Amino acid sequence: MTSFFTAAPGYCSRFGIAVLLVVLADFLFYGQPVGITVLLFAILIAAAVVAVHPAAFSDSRVWLKPAALLVALLPLAENASALSVSIALAALVVFALSLSGRLRHGIARIARQIALFWLAAPFRFVGDFIRWRRTARRFGRRRVRLAAIAVWVMPLTLGAVFLALFGTANPVIGYWLSLIDLLKLLDLIQLARIAFWLFVLAGVWAFLRPRLPRFRRRVSRPNHVPAAQPATNPQIHVIEDIVFGKAAILRALVVFNVLFALQTGLDFTYLWGGVGLPDGLSYAAYAHRGAYPLIVTALLAAGFVLAALRPGSATSADPVIRRLVYAWVAQNIMLVISSILRLDLYVGIYALTYWRIAAFGWMALVAAGLALIIARIALQKSNEWLFSANLLTLSLALYGCCFINFAATIANYNVDHSLEMTGQGIPLDAWYLRSLGPGAFPALDRFFDHQDKTPAAGAVRELERVRDSDESWYRSVQNNWRAWSFRDWRLLRDLDSKGSLVLPQPSQPTARDR
Repeated sequence: MTSFFTAAPGYCSRFGIAVLLVVLADFLFYGQPVGITVLLFAILIAAAVVAVHPAAFSDSRVWLKPAALLVALLPLAENASALSVSIALAALVVFALSLSGRLRHGIARIARQIALFWLAAPFRFVGDFIRWRRTARRFGRRRVRLAAIAVWVMPLTLGAVFLALFGTANPVIGYWLSLIDLLKLLDLIQLARIAFWLFVLAGVWAFLRPRLPRFRRRVSRPNHVPAAQPATNPQIHVIEDIVFGKAAILRALVVFNVLFALQTGLDFTYLWGGVGLPDGLSYAAYAHRGAYPLIVTALLAAGFVLAALRPGSATSADPVIRRLVYAWVAQNIMLVISSILRLDLYVGIYALTYWRIAAFGWMALVAAGLALIIARIALQKSNEWLFSANLLTLSLALYGCCFINFAATIANYNVDHSLEMTGQGIPLDAWYLRSLGPGAFPALDRFFDHQDKTPAAGAVRELERVRDSDESWYRSVQNNWRAWSFRDWRLLRDLDSKGSLVLPQPSQPTARDR
């Protein structure tokens, strides 16, 4: 077993790096706007992980890992959001586990490891500290304390002497030392700030010592010979084979295909065929009532297919059942497409929102999942392969969403399809667009420019004044370099270019210009 004095430098160096990261996090985040600093801090954590695992770079292909991490961190440069931060954290977990040699292969296993990592992360520092104390007690508490103190006596003493000499010899350093006010430093120590330090320390420590929790299985050892188990009632198996057997699944698939064909036929008639709806039913009500329940229906159908066609079962080998399953899953995909069309009709009438965009994405993922079910049956893959494929699809979709400005998309769509701009539809909910944040500024400006051509109501003028106030606040926040992001840089450039077009140009130079 490695002695404590051999292992202690590893703990001490990691703790020193963790403290340094806490100090940098305080400088970058505490009381500051969030922006490019998230990307910078993620790079610092990655560099710290590399520093504590130097042996991992003996492999010639190890540089692929930082390259993959950089790709995963790119959404933070576009915009620091909850989604981009989540992707970056997951990538950092994979990066730390891979450098430490604890990463298992397979998308499903990696997903489980990420979940276990974050379950154990809040308690990792406390557990390591308790383990360090036990080791210290084993090798002698007094010797450990004296050794820990002794290694710092000489560096701190000579460092203070050198600093005092530099302060005497260099007036700049002397001026800096005169600015140090211990009372003001004590004022910085606040309860909220200490809580922030502890939170960051626990988070970065989990990356510096990436460990996954171990669950021990307790196997009971009976002291007596167990009695003979009673024989299973064969009648139960007979009932199970009849209710959930091959014949039952075949009949269920026939019934389900007929019902889904009826639903698909109605959608073809009313949604794509242009046939008029019954009296008292509008296209908006038809779309809104059917979009979400049909998705639930598709999910239930997917669950039935997975349960009925287990790999290696008699039902999965039957060619008739397989063809019926293919037809039914294809109808479910048409059902999802129909739900997307229903939602599109509803959005065309009642405008676009965040939840409706999320519904579009969710429906597309359900359709992709159903297509993967067909691939799993045709290729005779396992359920773990299906789970991994769906997880990969979801990850790629979320990664792509990080580069889409949904606020601008919603604002542009609602303005372009509003009653004020097109003469049809519903009036624009401009106050909702204002709640979307700075991303809606260009769309609101187009709306205000169009309203200037017509007599505008007082509410519109009031909203225009609030919009100008919001932009002033946004520009003041962007003056802090910590809040920079590529998306905000593009927005400011767009606002500046449009603002320069409306500024009056003097015909003659002023006295200040001369």
